[in-house]
Formats: sequence, C-alpha cells, structure tokens
Amino acid sequence: MKKSISVIIVSIFALSLHAQDKLSIFSKYIQEGDTLKQKEHLETWSKEEPRNAELQTAYFNYYFNKSRNEIITLNSGNPPKDQKVLVLTDSTDQIAGFIGSQINYDKSNLKKAFESIDKGIQLYPNRLDMRFGKIFALGQIKDWRSFTDEIIKAINHSAINKNNWTWTYNEKQEGGKEMFLGSLQDYQGQLYNTMNDKLLVNMQEISQAVLVHYPNHIESLSNLSIAYLVSKKYDKALVPLLKAEQINPTDFIVLNNIAYAYKESGKSKEAISYYKKVIKYGDQRAKAQAEKEIQHLQE
Repeated sequence: MKKSISVIIVSIFALSLHAQDKLSIFSKYIQEGDTLKQKEHLETWSKEEPRNAELQTAYFNYYFNKSRNEIITLNSGNPPKDQKVLVLTDSTDQIAGFIGSQINYDKSNLKKAFESIDKGIQLYPNRLDMRFGKIFALGQIKDWRSFTDEIIKAINHSAINKNNWTWTYNEKQEGGKEMFLGSLQDYQGQLYNTMNDKLLVNMQEISQAVLVHYPNHIESLSNLSIAYLVSKKYDKALVPLLKAEQINPTDFIVLNNIAYAYKESGKSKEAISYYKKVIKYGDQRAKAQAEKEIQHLQE
C-alpha cells in the first residue's frame, strides 16, 4: 500500500511539473510577442491535457490579448490630465491638440477569452486567479454590469468554499477571508473612481452581497453608506454607518462619515459630537479637518 501511494504522489508531482513547463513555454512566447507559436503551443497542449487548469488561463490570456487593438488618435483641445499623450502646439506655442491612443476590443476574440475562463472556473471553482482575471478583463472593457455580477458570484462562492482559495498550479492561496474581502475593496474603488453616479447601484449590490455572508464587515457597511451619501440620502447612509460604529467605535473614517451625514442633514449638534470623536481617534489630518468642521458649525 505504501508503495502505491508513493507512485501516485510521484505521478501527481510529475503532472504538476509538466503543467508548469507548458505554462512557462507559453509565457515565454507571450514575452516574445510570437502569437503564432502561442497558438501552436496551445493547440498541442489542449490535445494532451484538455482539462488542465493552466491551459484554460493560457487560452484566456491568448484571446484577451489578441482582442486588444490600440489605435492612434489625433485630438483637438487640451489633453486629459490622467493620460500620457503627445501635446501639439501652434506657431504661438499654444496647445493646438494632442496625439493619444485608444484601446478597442474585438468581440469575437473577447467571446473566446471569456468562454475559456468560464470553462476554467467551472472545472476549478476555487481558483481565485481565474475569477479575478475575468473581473480584471471586464473592468478593462468597462462592462460594469458583468464586472459586478462576477464579483457577486465570487462572494457567494466564498461562503461555499469557506475562503479556501487556490491560485496558479492549484496552490493554496494564503490569507483566506481577510485577503479575499480586502481585494474586493480595490474593485469598489474602481467603480467609485469612474465618477459615474449610475454605478453607485453596483457598489451597493456588491456591499449588500458581502453583508449577507459577512454582516460585520465594516468596509462594506462603509461602502454602502458612501453610495447613499453621494446620492444625498443621509438618513439611509446613517443606518449602516451606525452599525459599523457599534462594531468598531474607534474607526475614525466611519465616525467622520457619520458626522458628515449629520452635518448635511442640518443636525449640527450631532455632527459636532461625532467630529469630537474623530479628534479623539483620528490621525492628524482627520483631526485637523474635524476641528475646522466644528469651528464652521459653531459660527
């Protein structure tokens, strides 16, 4: 029996090394920009190991990269501050326009990319790199509805697998629940930074999905309140904020948002009370701002 177990372990280890070699070769072709060798390699690999996890991620990367088309654009007016562009000036050294670039995505290759990663997620539902890879791609193409839906799917699965996630080569991903929930904050920030008020609903949906399984997650309570604060629904914002305060009475970001909600609601007494708590528990920047707010409210 011991001998049989040893043989099985060696066989599994050999298969793992084989998958690593295959992925390393594919990665090499990506770095070299050789799409022909990438395709040939994937076709050979798929015949040998059609259900291999790394094969699915490789196909996803191949088709997603193939879908990206960068085009050069000539634009009039002032250039955007958040982009690297070549500024054009006229004879008087005034800005006449700028040369920038724009990324377009081919729908056919995108479809194949998502089919590949969906197959991988179906075969290996605990592979967090696959889920995050798909979410990243959806963010790149600004498909915010699918972006949000995919995050919620991951949240719901986290309750099923108890945050026992794996990563490349099916290796266990350390950090568990804290790592997973922390990563979701980046996606919430991505939605918020679009400055598109319509996506506040998406933020709320993600926060509510988290709170179904992790009701004491302060960041999600705070995110839920932000969507209400921006929408000027201050009474609704206070509900998750006051719950968050009960969980952690010294979280000065929560306390500051409570103060702000009260201030905007015209409840100066309550606002001052919470700004005093910010002064007690906050960092230097938060304390200075809270002092200014109190002074303004007392005028």
